[in-house]
Amino acid sequence: MIANLAKWWQTMKIGWTTLMAYRLNFVLLVLGPALVFYFVKISLWQALYVDDSIVLQGFNLKEMLHYQSWSLVIVLLAQSSNGVNLSEDIRLGRISKYMVYPFNFWEFHTASFLSFQTLQIVIAGICLSLLFVLDIVVVDNYSHLIIGIAYSLFVGFFWFSVQYFTGLMAFWLDETWTMRAVFQIIVNFLSGAVIPLPFFPTWAQDILVYTPFPSLTYTPIRIFMGDLSGLYQGVATLAISIICMAVINTLVWKKGVRLFSAAGM
Repeated sequence: MIANLAKWWQTMKIGWTTLMAYRLNFVLLVLGPALVFYFVKISLWQALYVDDSIVLQGFNLKEMLHYQSWSLVIVLLAQSSNGVNLSEDIRLGRISKYMVYPFNFWEFHTASFLSFQTLQIVIAGICLSLLFVLDIVVVDNYSHLIIGIAYSLFVGFFWFSVQYFTGLMAFWLDETWTMRAVFQIIVNFLSGAVIPLPFFPTWAQDILVYTPFPSLTYTPIRIFMGDLSGLYQGVATLAISIICMAVINTLVWKKGVRLFSAAGM
């Protein structure tokens, strides 16, 4: 057990070293897309709310800006990892080394994800502090803040399981970035990251209740804003989804390895 934990720790240290080797590139990779998307959404909603007295689906302008700001924090905590390195390992034949290493493929990439996630917590914390100082977000209850952060990190494990799956598609696809981009767009729309779910038609809300999408963004935002009503359902939905993805990933990996050939690598 101790030896195995040491392997995880050393892999995480390698991950930190790799990520911080080019600090500017890391910051731009993580913060760039999130901030651009955030300011696009802020501009959009400010244009829709022509004055502060307008209330749309229970949201006034200030509440909507709070909502979108919490969405940014959740993106930084949960949705910044991707399967690029994983898919490159497969496409370039680097997975051959994992066949002989004492640390297998999923363990290495999970440890790398954890190292990435710890850095994300720091970045999200700095971003949240700035939003708080600028009075863009309001923290009324710090217990809700802690619960929201813990929940968002749990969402991060679901995102990792999905990104792991898209990375494994490199066994059959030359490039997997299209799949990741399409999934990201779909999730951003259906999870309430762009438009809060109350703005959706009633029939669409009734359908989305039975999917993991609201649990990824809308539920943690409501937690941060003081509403814990969807917490238990969200945790259960994420847990079931992560288990299902783990089973799928295991089956896909076994199928892909049987077809994999690294001759000449």
